Amino acid sequence: MDAAPELTSPRSPRVTAARRLTRRATRAKERRFLAEGPQAVREAAGHRGGGEPTLVELFTTPEAAERHADVVAAARAAGARIRTTTDEVVAELSQTVTPQGLVGVCRFLDRPFEAVLAARPELVAVLARVRDPGNAGTVLRCADAAGADAVVFTDASVDPYNPKAVRASAGSLFHLPVAVGVTAEQAVAGLRAAGARVLAADGAGERDLDTELDTGRMGGPTAWVFGNEAWGLPEETRALADEVVRVPIHGRAESLNLATAAAVCLYASARAQRAAGGCRSVTPS
Repeated sequence: MDAAPELTSPRSPRVTAARRLTRRATRAKERRFLAEGPQAVREAAGHRGGGEPTLVELFTTPEAAERHADVVAAARAAGARIRTTTDEVVAELSQTVTPQGLVGVCRFLDRPFEAVLAARPELVAVLARVRDPGNAGTVLRCADAAGADAVVFTDASVDPYNPKAVRASAGSLFHLPVAVGVTAEQAVAGLRAAGARVLAADGAGERDLDTELDTGRMGGPTAWVFGNEAWGLPEETRALADEVVRVPIHGRAESLNLATAAAVCLYASARAQRAAGGCRSVTPS
């Protein structure tokens, strides 16, 4: 792209407006968020929610536009306004040490919790009081990789549109339904009514994951509830679940971090569901 940058000042009104989306209150008011880097922008360009394209605006340096011409072309095809700009402007919008030259402004894409339930999900991750955006985004990525049908962020959890959460999801935010703002009680009650068995993941669980797998009961629809990174799940949330399950530690490690434990639990359910008799069909080899 040979054209000179359209926006050169970090204090221009359009850049200032986009910069405000790093604040949760502004994101909630405008129902817009920032997606940074070629992977996130590419996924945003290909996503539509409620009949509208998710990506509405793209800030790109000329160098990034040339290097990622396919991403810019996809953004343009999605109807996004392309704004060429400088490294300084992109750095103003970026949350990373070394920006990659592409920052998109996107519409919110969460779905009503009732819509998630209506789809009769077979595997769901519920984040209850998860506060770290990097962990939240990584759990979302793990859920996507394991083939989960949805991720639910309770009202006490971090905003999934936090720039760090968006980045940590590595594009998975655009792949599967996300519901936000429900209480843990509403999440558990709704998912149980939709036919899911609710398992709370906690290091102090009465049953371990190996035992659960051995019972043969993990092949049905399952919702996993994951708690805070530092103190786990509060007793009142644990009491909502059908079982409280711990990931067994066979070596000398003191514990697993949240994202690792979530990956182990979600993949265990995915494997059980895809086995003979599970609720998902076995993928042909």
